[in-house]
Amino acid sequence: MQQMDFDIEIKTNVIKRSGEEVSFDISKIVNAISKANREVDKIHQLNEYQILAVAEKIARQVADYPHAINVEDIQDLVETGIMEMRGYEVAQKYVRYRYKRQLARKSNTTDNGILALINQMNEEVKQENSNKNPVINSTQRDYMAGEVSKDLSRRILLPEEIVRAHEAGIIHFHDSDYFAQKEHNCDLINLEDMLQNGTVISETLIEKPHSFFTACNVTTQIVAQVASNQYGGQSFSLAHLAPFVDISRKKIRKLVEEERKSCGESMDPAIISKVTERRLAEEIRSGIQTIQYQLITL
Repeated sequence: MQQMDFDIEIKTNVIKRSGEEVSFDISKIVNAISKANREVDKIHQLNEYQILAVAEKIARQVADYPHAINVEDIQDLVETGIMEMRGYEVAQKYVRYRYKRQLARKSNTTDNGILALINQMNEEVKQENSNKNPVINSTQRDYMAGEVSKDLSRRILLPEEIVRAHEAGIIHFHDSDYFAQKEHNCDLINLEDMLQNGTVISETLIEKPHSFFTACNVTTQIVAQVASNQYGGQSFSLAHLAPFVDISRKKIRKLVEEERKSCGESMDPAIISKVTERRLAEEIRSGIQTIQYQLITL
């Protein structure tokens, strides 16, 4: 097929799907239309001059753009140009080819990623969250779900310009392995409010704790529940447990007094205070140890 000479200079660049800018090439339009043209019966085919006329019109439209044009926009112009030439069957073939190419680009790519992480070869997943041990089965299950989420995010959920920018390295879309579930990350827990006013865990009302040790247990349950509904880290202050130290002190002192009274032992306030503080220290140690053990094994 002969090429047409143009009396205009096309300075407009084309933005590829990868984000790369390249010079406009009219031969690619001619080749694409010609390929679709060969797929239809001869009676419905466009002739050589019609194909070149469509390509020339598109070239002039591109030249008028004040900025770089996306390849998808050029493809839209091609469809319109073919239709204006009454090449309806050719346009239909072109649309189908374009759709098939789009599906191929958006094909599910999770298989290799999942197999790689099972074999501990998926470095991208390892680097995405270095706080997790990729050898543990529970972590691998989480990673497998993450691979599905990343695939859905890339193919369906995220805008195409974001995906292109991510793949081109212009930006990094972090935590796409959780994006499909609309989760959030890195919570600051209002522990003071939940301990002082009570909270709800698994649809069960948890009232204000009546001792330091119970407050520590409730704290671990709160952290565990938050962890199961978000990703990333959590922050809270152990200072919010401090008020429960005095609650336990009063509770323990009352028990010590009752014990000593029932046993006929001395009710010397100094002795009672000493025993109370010793038991209180043990409760504080046990409570903090509970928090440490529970959080480590989450």
